[in-house]
Amino acid sequence: MSRGPETGAPSADAGRRQRLIGAAMHASRFLISGTLAFLTDAAVLWGLTRLGVDPFLARLAAIAIAMVVGWQAHRNFTFALTRRPSVREFVAYASVAWTAAAMNYVIYAGVLIAWPGTPPLLSLAIASVIAMVLSYLGMRFGVFGRPGSPAAGPRGS
Repeated sequence: MSRGPETGAPSADAGRRQRLIGAAMHASRFLISGTLAFLTDAAVLWGLTRLGVDPFLARLAAIAIAMVVGWQAHRNFTFALTRRPSVREFVAYASVAWTAAAMNYVIYAGVLIAWPGTPPLLSLAIASVIAMVLSYLGMRFGVFGRPGSPAAGPRGS
């Protein structure tokens, strides 16, 4: 880390670079956790639709299962919390996740209705990308705390 010329303190450039690296690492962990939840969602949706379950009903089941996977991944990997999970945290997470899931589902259904020949997995991908922003903001600032805050745990950079 470079130091300022007179104080021996880290330079502003080094501090900025460190914050950028921390933010990139945090964003990468969010994307990895989200990808795990997305793959769970897609696998359940694919499996249920292959079994003949209506794609609208299959998606509801897929969302519920992916939500639990996502909560654990975000809690333990993205935000690396050291505190014990609480009912309050789960309710906050579920509120954010269901809001994002509702937006996701409306977009998913809208694509399937507007373009009936669209494969369900393509509709899922479109809806998931759009809902990701809402999900991240709700988790980062609402559920798990802003990175670097006491609620964020040791890797909250």
